[in-house]
Amino acid sequence: MSFTLAIVGRPNVGKSTLFNRLVGKRLALVDDQPGVTRDLREGDARLGHLRFTVIDTAGLEEATDESLQGRMRKLTERAVDMADICLFVVDARAGLTASDHFFADILRKRSAHVILAANKAEGRAGEDGLIEAYELGLGEPLRLSAEHGEGMSELAAVLDPIAESFAKKEAAAADAMEQAGLTPDTDIDVDEEPEEDESWRPSDERPLQVAVVGRPNAGKSTLINKIIGEDRLLTGPEAGITRDSISLRTEWDGLPVRIFDTAGMRKKAKVQDKLERLSVSDGLRAVKFAEVVVVLLDAAIPFEQQDLRIADLAEREGRAVVVAVNKWDLEEDKQGKLRDLKESFERLLPQLRGAPLVTVSAKTGRGLDRLNAAIVRAHEVWNSRVSTAKLNRWLIGMLEQHPPPAPQGKRIRMRYMTQAKTRPPAFVVMCSHPDKVPDSYSRYLTNGLREGFDMPGTPIRLYLRSQADKNPYKGRKKATPSRLRKHLGKPKLS
Repeated sequence: MSFTLAIVGRPNVGKSTLFNRLVGKRLALVDDQPGVTRDLREGDARLGHLRFTVIDTAGLEEATDESLQGRMRKLTERAVDMADICLFVVDARAGLTASDHFFADILRKRSAHVILAANKAEGRAGEDGLIEAYELGLGEPLRLSAEHGEGMSELAAVLDPIAESFAKKEAAAADAMEQAGLTPDTDIDVDEEPEEDESWRPSDERPLQVAVVGRPNAGKSTLINKIIGEDRLLTGPEAGITRDSISLRTEWDGLPVRIFDTAGMRKKAKVQDKLERLSVSDGLRAVKFAEVVVVLLDAAIPFEQQDLRIADLAEREGRAVVVAVNKWDLEEDKQGKLRDLKESFERLLPQLRGAPLVTVSAKTGRGLDRLNAAIVRAHEVWNSRVSTAKLNRWLIGMLEQHPPPAPQGKRIRMRYMTQAKTRPPAFVVMCSHPDKVPDSYSRYLTNGLREGFDMPGTPIRLYLRSQADKNPYKGRKKATPSRLRKHLGKPKLS
């Protein structure tokens, strides 16, 4: 039986460190300054034989207005309502505060299962805080050290009976449904197994990985909230709200996807804060794991220098790229603006020639259907494969139309071509003197591949290889065959 555990508490009590300890990875950003976590981050936790979902939340603060802290608190309260169990973490070294008492009262009313944990309790420094935690009236506090991994077995012992009660309730509900003839799997049609070459298509087991990247305040979190249909990510007029790269599973118009929300990426020279450097590196890691990268631009100031760097990064990483222009609802001359955008796109990003350019409004939801279609198309092109026979017929035509040059009088012979891999498409051309082929001719072949096999926008890798001579007798001294020596016989002595 799987259950959901939400880790809640004041800022800087060690919630993200404990979250990383439970999932076994450094997923959440951790820093000494308070208030690092702002969004809800989910992960698959393992603790002994228990398997469950854990939620890292923003630090609880006594703010109820529409300020940034107030919106963070609303998200945390939502996580409390979603979770089956709440793990309320206090700082054993700092001791209890008025906020701890205030939020303990809230959790007692909103959650059926609340576990109290005193973190940073290693050594004698946390003794007083551990004893003081009894004042909250939430039972015996667990003594934890998330940084050093102490107290994990005690936490598992507390969670085990609660998990068993959930399992019994689920089994009882399943029995009741079966007795009533409401078993959910009676009339399910089993689809035929997909063909081998279709295994790359998104499924519930392997959803399409989509990362949304861009400069700060471009509307990335707002766009993802509109796609999933709920205010799951923290948004607002302030720039740089998102810090962690948050991944969310959803079904988008029948397409199973996992969407990564990333922190806004500013120019490297402007990134001085350590926390912002961690946020940007977390976003770059999301780009490397994604299959399709949506580069989100602000319609008011599109194609800034940083936008070009971000798009070029996605292309160099070999990801399928879709360029989306947000805040389109604020534009008055839409036709003229779109014409200028297309001209700038072709001029400033020639390496992404043919990539889809989609206008959207994250606020109103206009254009999301076009964005979905563009992502599906870009993913298909990214996985496209061309047979060797078609490639070599195409190569003959390209060579007849424009033969390769002969630098220093050395004629370059291109013998044959094959596709080495997909995701992104990579091709190998076997030729003589590959080091003499100029870059302009490689670009000629790459652009021809885009047009000839309908692969717009996707990164294409073209490798030139020299075909080694495999004759094992090349370079050997010529010798008389043994059968000829036998026929001639031994030479006579004079």
